[in-house]
Amino acid sequence: MPAPRTLLLTGAAGGVGTLMRDLLPAHGHALRLLDAVPVPGAPDAILADLSDRAALREAVRGVDAVVHLAGISQEADFDAIVAANVTGLHHLYEAVREEGVRRVVFASSNHAVGFTRRPADGEPLVPVTTPHRPDTFYGLSKCFGEDLAQLYWDRHGIETVSVRIGSCFPEPTSVRMLSLWLSPADCARLLHAALTAEGVGHTVVHGSSANTRAWWDLSDALALGYAPRDDSEAYARKLIAEQGLPPEGSPDDLYLGGGFTADAPRWSPPAP
Repeated sequence: MPAPRTLLLTGAAGGVGTLMRDLLPAHGHALRLLDAVPVPGAPDAILADLSDRAALREAVRGVDAVVHLAGISQEADFDAIVAANVTGLHHLYEAVREEGVRRVVFASSNHAVGFTRRPADGEPLVPVTTPHRPDTFYGLSKCFGEDLAQLYWDRHGIETVSVRIGSCFPEPTSVRMLSLWLSPADCARLLHAALTAEGVGHTVVHGSSANTRAWWDLSDALALGYAPRDDSEAYARKLIAEQGLPPEGSPDDLYLGGGFTADAPRWSPPAP
């Protein structure tokens, strides 16, 4: 299908959102930005929280698709996670349904399957069909998001690609990240593929670059037309020299979710 002309990019002031603001336009997308905090350099961005149903409906009005990156991206108290990542996501899908938008790309996470054991050397890569095994309330909310996307496809015909993002940073910052790193340029390529592939229904894909040390299978993402170009191996020697390999039997050694399975970093509300 042709590239959607206008996208609503939620979470535009966040880490991944900031990277995508610069990279998605090169793929032919015009961006409408939304966040609960001001977006630097974007005075026209919509300032709205996911609890504001009227503002969400106005924000999606007239767009061709939504890339949903907003919400809490680390562990937090259950009530906070539910408000942002469960109730807020429902509000977004209702706005999408009410305004007739037909495609969403949902930022899921490796933490939806965080307690999945990583493959040992020589074992098959983890398939996208691996059962949900969330490692946190945050990961649990991403399981809900994938299921909500399935419901809105089955009941309302709204297509979604749920992208289980590994770690999207300009470069990997840990040895574990060598296996799950998604370069910003590859992230934009994957989101573009998710926005333009035909007949996706509700499709879940893994989101990482073409990493030599990959833990999970990218075949479902490749089937959308995703063509990753980057590999974390370029950073491996330096990171291993600085940090060493994860201790055998440690969370970073055992699980896709790494340290989230034991002591997840905590989210702090943005400063007013």
